[in-house]
Amino acid sequence: SARILLVDGDGRVLLFNGHEGERSYWFTVGGGVEPGEDIRTAARRELREETGLDLPDSRLVGPVWRRRAVFSFDGRSYDAEEWFFLATTSSTDIDTTGFTLIELDTIDGYRWWTAADLRATSDDVFPVQLGELLPDLLESEWDGETRSVR
Repeated sequence: SARILLVDGDGRVLLFNGHEGERSYWFTVGGGVEPGEDIRTAARRELREETGLDLPDSRLVGPVWRRRAVFSFDGRSYDAEEWFFLATTSSTDIDTTGFTLIELDTIDGYRWWTAADLRATSDDVFPVQLGELLPDLLESEWDGETRSVR
């Protein structure tokens, strides 16, 4: 899947709050890569669908991170490879009218998080290292390497 670390002018990252059954968790913008799409194109499409933001390709940095995720969702098991891009925005107005039916059924809302908020929360957040790794990512220029995260 293609994922986006969407960061506002205050260094906060946008996360969606999802649920499956009684389990609640926070996760980044993004989703599956469609047949024939490359991950960068998929990241831009997912960003547009889930937030209403149509950023030019030049505004996506990365992929900065790669994560292997094994999980169950909607009665199916997944073994996914996730590629994370960094994008910044000055707008915190999010338009979720592009959500799919499954997103409408499983996403309860969104929030802009600081790294300190992420480190302090007891909520499940994916990727789990987000609060630890976000400051370094924002404080330095990307070196062209894609790093593995959990």
